[in-house]
Amino acid sequence: MPETNASLRVDLVGVTKTFPPAVRALRGVSARFAAGHVSVVAGANGSGKSTLLSIVGTLAAATSGKVSHGTLGKTRDAVRRELGWVGHDALCYADLTGRENVELAARLHGVPVDAAFEAARERFNLAAFAERPFRTYSRGQRQRVALARALVHAPMLLLLDEPTTGLDKAGVAVLERIVREEAARGAVVIVVTHDDAFAKTVGDERLLLERGEVKEASKGVTRS
Repeated sequence: MPETNASLRVDLVGVTKTFPPAVRALRGVSARFAAGHVSVVAGANGSGKSTLLSIVGTLAAATSGKVSHGTLGKTRDAVRRELGWVGHDALCYADLTGRENVELAARLHGVPVDAAFEAARERFNLAAFAERPFRTYSRGQRQRVALARALVHAPMLLLLDEPTTGLDKAGVAVLERIVREEAARGAVVIVVTHDDAFAKTVGDERLLLERGEVKEASKGVTRS
C-alpha cells in the first residue's frame, strides 16, 4: 500500500437522505473512505448503496449530516474535477467511436488528446475496436471504454457502481487490475457491488448497509 496524504479522504458524518414523500434511503451513515484503499459498499437492493455513492460524488445532496472531501476540494465543482465515475450507464456517445469518446473526455478535462488516447489504448487494450462506433460494442468493450473515459484525467476519487455486471471472467480480471492500480496510485476508490468474489479480491475495506443504516464495517471504514 503506498504512502498517501492522510487528508485525502472522504468523510460522512450522520448522513441521511430522504426522498419525497417520506422514503429514508440513508439513516445517519458515518464512514471514512481513505486514499490508497479500495472500499467496497455492499448490501441488498434498496439498502442505500447507490444513494451513498451519488452523495459522495456530489450528484445528490444529503438531507442532513456532513460530507467532507478533504483535500479533494470544498466545492462541488472542485470535487467533480477530481471525480471518475463508472455506473450503469457508460456515459459514452453511442455514435462516436471509442477513440472519439476518450478524446472528448480528454478535451473536457484539459488533457493532451493524443497522449491520453495512446495511454488508454495500451492500458485498456482498445486497439481492436477503438475506431468502431460505441453502439456496436460488447458489454466488456463498453466497460473498457467507460473506464478509459473516467480515468483519462487521473482522478483522485473513483466511484464504481456494479462494475462487473455483464462481464465475463476476462473482463472482470481487467477490471480487478485497473481498480488495484488506481488504489496503488493513491486515489480514493469506492466500489458498490453485489459480486462477492470481486469484492473479496479487490476490497481492502467493507461497509455493509441494511435499510439505509451501517450494519457492519471493517478496517478504515468508520461505523456510525
